[in-house]
Amino acid sequence: AAPAGAVAFGVKHTEGVSVDVLFRGRAEPEAVSGAGARWPLDEGTVLRFSMSRASSEVNDNKVTVSFYAEGGKPINQAGVFLTGVGISLDVDADRDGVVEKNSPNKASWAWGPEGHGAILLVSCDKDFP
Repeated sequence: AAPAGAVAFGVKHTEGVSVDVLFRGRAEPEAVSGAGARWPLDEGTVLRFSMSRASSEVNDNKVTVSFYAEGGKPINQAGVFLTGVGISLDVDADRDGVVEKNSPNKASWAWGPEGHGAILLVSCDKDFP
């Protein structure tokens, strides 16, 4: 997706995003920490984006890739807006109809009407052949 004539690229990102550059043939990725670093635009180079927390609003994080020609002349930029979505699997551990993130009964299970702990119903049949 790089523009014609591009030989290098640089990456900037907002604080909520982690970006790694993975080069073909290297085992370890190189972390993108600040503006100003440039890398050769080689076939097989991959940018990996990740977020470690949910966003406070839609599109509140961004990654911008700048492309450069020989001699360091800027050619173009491409950007992507990111929204981190928090996913949590929680249960009504004390079976009172309320799902609580910090229920003390999440770590154990007890049988019966006064019991506690998650009840999981699993459908193991084959819905589609």
